[in-house]
Amino acid sequence: MSKLYIVPTPIGNLKDMTFRAIEVLKEVDLILAEDTRTSGKLLKHFEVTTPSQSHHMHNEHKTLERLIERLKGGSSIALISDAGTPAISDPGFLLTRAAIENHIEVECLPGATAFVPALVNSGLPNDKFVFEGFLPVKKGRQTRLTLLAEEPRTMIFYESPHKLLKTLGHFCEYFGEDRQVSVSRELTKLYEETVRGTVKEVLEHYNAHPPKGEIVVVVAGKK
Repeated sequence: MSKLYIVPTPIGNLKDMTFRAIEVLKEVDLILAEDTRTSGKLLKHFEVTTPSQSHHMHNEHKTLERLIERLKGGSSIALISDAGTPAISDPGFLLTRAAIENHIEVECLPGATAFVPALVNSGLPNDKFVFEGFLPVKKGRQTRLTLLAEEPRTMIFYESPHKLLKTLGHFCEYFGEDRQVSVSRELTKLYEETVRGTVKEVLEHYNAHPPKGEIVVVVAGKK
């Protein structure tokens, strides 16, 4: 039956893969992977032999029409990203929207997403929060930070290790040095850690200990 499945994959620890996710990946006609080399290791580990092809931010516009036609023809397709839930700061939104517009059934499986454990680990209020993903690199960054300086809800950001110090420096500038922050690194992996404190304290920590790996930053909202 024609259906698009959105399938989360582990953000590090392979034991976080669900039984249902493995079952779906084995049963669909095609798997769309952000990077077939990265996903190939995962699929091999779980003995998934379903054909796969690349689907990433650089080619999704070009392949969209063909994939929709394949779904209309009765194929079932699963979309996965390198880690976590597709469409959360990863490709997936365009295909999902196009499938819905063409009356194709879409089903997103529950599973790994990095910002949820980072938020809970932070100890900051999580009854209301805003997910910001990656901040603009240049254009619009100052405007966004100025706006977020007044945000009362807890804020969640994704950041790369080589930009973390710059981002924490901007948080000091726009949010104030005393704003509470929590930085979770390498979640579910061997060297997982969470560093909490004021923005100034956490910035000093990472100045002395250069960060590595995948990073989620959780920042307290304005009081």
